[in-house]
Amino acid sequence: ADTMRSLRFISAETLVSHPQVAQQSLDGVAYNLYPLLFKASYLLEQAEVIRALLERWPLEEFRLSALLGPRSEPPEDLRDRACRACLEACVQGLADHVLRAGGPRRLRVADLTGIRDVQVQRCPCGRALGRWGRTELLARICCQLQAEPRVAQCPIQVLADLFVTEGNFKVVAQALGPAGPAPLRVHCLSFRADSLGPSQLLHVLRLAGPAELRRLEVVHNVRLHAGHVQQLLAQVGFPRLASLTLPAKAFDAPPTRTPAPDGKDPLLTSIAWELSQMTQLTELSVAFSTLTGKVRKLLGPLRTPLRLLDLANCSLNHADMAFLADCTHSTCLEVLDLSGHSLFSLFPSTFFRLLRRAAQTLRILTLEECRIEDSHVSMLILALSPCRELCELRFLGNPLSARALRHLFTALCELPKLRYVEFPVPKDCYPEGTAYPQDELAMSKFDQQKYDVIAEDLRAVLLRAGRGDIQVCTPLFGSFDPDIQETSNELGAFLLQAFKTALENFSRALEQME
Repeated sequence: ADTMRSLRFISAETLVSHPQVAQQSLDGVAYNLYPLLFKASYLLEQAEVIRALLERWPLEEFRLSALLGPRSEPPEDLRDRACRACLEACVQGLADHVLRAGGPRRLRVADLTGIRDVQVQRCPCGRALGRWGRTELLARICCQLQAEPRVAQCPIQVLADLFVTEGNFKVVAQALGPAGPAPLRVHCLSFRADSLGPSQLLHVLRLAGPAELRRLEVVHNVRLHAGHVQQLLAQVGFPRLASLTLPAKAFDAPPTRTPAPDGKDPLLTSIAWELSQMTQLTELSVAFSTLTGKVRKLLGPLRTPLRLLDLANCSLNHADMAFLADCTHSTCLEVLDLSGHSLFSLFPSTFFRLLRRAAQTLRILTLEECRIEDSHVSMLILALSPCRELCELRFLGNPLSARALRHLFTALCELPKLRYVEFPVPKDCYPEGTAYPQDELAMSKFDQQKYDVIAEDLRAVLLRAGRGDIQVCTPLFGSFDPDIQETSNELGAFLLQAFKTALENFSRALEQME
């Protein structure tokens, strides 16, 4: 079995189970046993031992993901354990390593990337340290070490995934842009920003080493318009970027800009040119941006075919869909989100063509709130039939009856790689005449008993076809998002402040009218 422990690992577990003995023995331990002792300590949540191991780490590299992954001994994968006690011990151990007196240090690179944030923590303490918390902790330790007078040796490169908001902006900016020598130099591989102003975002990204950045997510409460996006891409530059996510309304014209009389959009042209310079870009998410008639101009110049494309709620028209169906990206797409578009009412033939061309590669398809009705189900089945690589299908928020869902589920059994389906609450469970798309209140007012019976019946359809391997569910308010979960209090305060400012502006305008 995969989880069979070797004698070596059992011995390592036994040693780290006695933290004081383990710490006293470390100086006599062979260097090649340090990775084994680290994984045993992480598995058993022995934070003191982890900290001591990092303080004395005798190898040139410390790569967290590799040490916890399935290729190290034993093959159990611990990367989805974002254990607070263990991760804090890692960073504090790094600081101890820097401050440790004695001979030259060998450690040159500490790679802290690759931890996966999940809903249910499997570590014994059950307490997670999310991406925001890991960012804040690393930044704080960096700032503390910058103030230490006695750390003049060659700095350690720390590779990190950063998540920056108003709440940790100041400490992260100081950690990334030290005034003097810094024993830990943070190199950012992926960067997520939320609830920051455009100037703060620009400032912190310049410090984060944009030449090395692979993923950039600017989400939710960062208010950007097309002028900001153009400035960000043109002035900062991200030559190695593979994945870009922009917030809602990122392609709206700046409020002060008057539209060009000839209908041209120089900002969009400039943004598209900057994107075309990113020769490694394969993922683009621009949900909730109005892109009517602009998709060719945005995606046409790209030099690399996209593997992930999120165009949810972008108000696409016939020309946009026709371009998508026929462009070079369509034959390489692995992940596609076209939520919020009436695909079968408005673009049935182009949608068919798009799926037919994407069929060899498409793994994840999201069609939420696409006004898919019972009369469209046969067309949907036909469109999905060539997609033999499809693993995940999400179509919440569509007005489908239990009967139509049963018909669809029977067809889904034919897709050999399908493993996960998110389906809507059947319209039979809502009061007659319920309008779609629904708001959150209307969505939650359904007959739970009726839903349970129908959901059980749909699972039975899969089981009878020998497809118990397909997991089905209805997450009413979307899938778990660890980053939103972790920063919900700060985001709530940010939204309240924005609402308060809007009310103040409104009352000021009323006073002026009077």
